Amino acid sequence: MIFRQLFDSVSGTYSYLIASRHGGEALIIDPVLEKVDRYIQLLNELDVRLVKAIDTHLHADHITGLGALRDRTLCITVMGEQTKADLVSMRVGDGEHIDIDGVSLGVIYTPGHTDDSYSFTMGDRVFTGDTLLIRGTGRTDFQNGDARAQYDSIFSRLLKLPDETLVYPAHDYKGETVSTIGEERAFNPRLQVKSVDDYVELMSKLNLPNPKMMDTAVPANMRVGLAQDEVERRGWSVRTEDLATLLDRRGVAIVDLREDRERAKQGEIPGSLHVPYGSLGETLKPGGALRELGATKTLVFYCAFGERSAMAVQVAQEAGLKSARHLNGGISEWRKEKGLIRA
Repeated sequence: MIFRQLFDSVSGTYSYLIASRHGGEALIIDPVLEKVDRYIQLLNELDVRLVKAIDTHLHADHITGLGALRDRTLCITVMGEQTKADLVSMRVGDGEHIDIDGVSLGVIYTPGHTDDSYSFTMGDRVFTGDTLLIRGTGRTDFQNGDARAQYDSIFSRLLKLPDETLVYPAHDYKGETVSTIGEERAFNPRLQVKSVDDYVELMSKLNLPNPKMMDTAVPANMRVGLAQDEVERRGWSVRTEDLATLLDRRGVAIVDLREDRERAKQGEIPGSLHVPYGSLGETLKPGGALRELGATKTLVFYCAFGERSAMAVQVAQEAGLKSARHLNGGISEWRKEKGLIRA
């Protein structure tokens, strides 16, 4: 297992790089824009390939590195399904999993700091974002924060984990790097309350100043999506009404890039071939299945919201498949337009 805790001293943010082995796939949690060059260097040094970049919530104290990492590595961006961000490749919900080769994160919805806050479990540890900090908890006074919801997230969800579970937060301002659930239960001053009402009162009296970058970071972090209009301008996209006319054409192959979990949850367009985005590169190499198929058929890629398929069509074009296209807006837009869905 490769595990790196990385720190941004300006915002006090911890980011986490995880991979199961050298030469394998990697993911990163809560990346910071200004540190993207360092992440890329470390990925190269460790000989791992970034496939997923995850934010625990919409940050107010720094600009996320999700978009920059996607643009430089073609990775999948991931956030919770409640996020106000304009577009991420994949949205996850409570009880689901985020998987890469050899690594699986359990997904826990832990609102309170914000209404889109999530925590992620992995074996003996939990990544708590800003919900549970080391000897503290995340503030609840902006971005639809809710002290009652946070109390429930902490006491009914996180503190139900085994006491020895390692706690890795998204921030620390005192130099602490890791704690445990048992330590926080015993020594975190904000958790020594007798009731939810006591917790709400405690949080209401913090009177903290707004984060210095809040007015810049929040709007920037709400606009991280890949600009699909540029792909459309190049003539590489189809809209839902266009795809509906292509479904029964023998010279067209519809390619679903989503993962099994997404297909089961969202349904699929009838007649789709399933090629998960992570395996796309291999199938587009000379001799690969999609490379061969694309020689005689027009490939139309689709995913959840259009971000992965927009990246896929660019890769296909670079591989010489000039007729390749992607579904603008993904299956989300297809469903809005009442396109046929196979459950």
